[in-house]
Amino acid sequence: MRIAQVAPLFEAVPPKMYGGTERVVSFLTEELVSLGHDVTLFASADSVTRARLEGVWPRAIRLDPGVHDWIAAYARMLELVRRRAHEFDVLHFHIDYFPLSLFSRQATPFVSTLHGRLDLPEFKGIYELFPNAPLISISDAQRRPLPNQNWVATVLHGVPGTRLKPQPIQPSYLAFLGRIAPEKGLDRAIRIAARAGVKLKVAAKIDAADLDYFESQIKPLMAAEHIEFVGEINDAQKPEFLSGAHALLFPIDWPEPFGLVMIEAMACGTPVIAFRRGSVPEVVDHGVSGFIVDNEDEAVAAVGRLGRLNRHRVRAQFDRRWTSRRMAEDYLAAYRALCFEPASALAAD
Repeated sequence: MRIAQVAPLFEAVPPKMYGGTERVVSFLTEELVSLGHDVTLFASADSVTRARLEGVWPRAIRLDPGVHDWIAAYARMLELVRRRAHEFDVLHFHIDYFPLSLFSRQATPFVSTLHGRLDLPEFKGIYELFPNAPLISISDAQRRPLPNQNWVATVLHGVPGTRLKPQPIQPSYLAFLGRIAPEKGLDRAIRIAARAGVKLKVAAKIDAADLDYFESQIKPLMAAEHIEFVGEINDAQKPEFLSGAHALLFPIDWPEPFGLVMIEAMACGTPVIAFRRGSVPEVVDHGVSGFIVDNEDEAVAAVGRLGRLNRHRVRAQFDRRWTSRRMAEDYLAAYRALCFEPASALAAD
């Protein structure tokens, strides 16, 4: 198939550091190329891919202080994709609601994977204007705020099986990986580790929007002896960081659409202790790849039960469920349905 992947512009594909959506777009694009498809990636020009790269902005917006209006960059990208839409069998967008109006008015099949939360009130007003626009969710839980949209599939994320592997390291701490923000629950992780009597290593990014929260709420907690702040880490650093952990703590306080760090940990054979919110019950196999808990007391108790989990079995579960090859095959099934099935059949899926 001739496939266009349209990525966000805030990070390169793949991202240099943090960037879940761009990382998933990279994994998907490379797997589609490996499967023999003709793929064009619309992304920032500093992206790296085996697909045909159309660099629609000079570099990732997060790294470009000269960008004062990021919406202008997205508007430019959308128009460039529209002018070439006839060259493709399917257009796959990863930029939320931005393509819905323009691409609902042209003939090439398109689909949008929604990567973020959908429970904010303003989203209902925009998505309900496009009830027939084909959408893909990254978990069934993500759909709950907008149950009546034209959901053509749920495609759970995957990562390359060779990218993250268990390392021969004796686990000695609990890990927190991702972004420091109120909904991510680092304060909970710090309390859980303290009560369990285990060191906590924090490898995390701090967005400018969350800097006040970090300074006022988190930084005072980081002075505790059991906390080590590693900072933001890249992909090459993740295998060692995750393999060295007894478990990844994922004490979220929001309807997480997916949570890529959970399956990154599983790829390293590291179990996950996660709060029962959003996608967690769809991702963590309780008692196999980790423990699903409802509060801090249960999380502390789960730390004490980690010895019951087999890290080889955690990795085996990853191989069964969470590879990027499985993800790409699921997306191809959705593409083929869009291209060859009647619209009524898609709407009923």
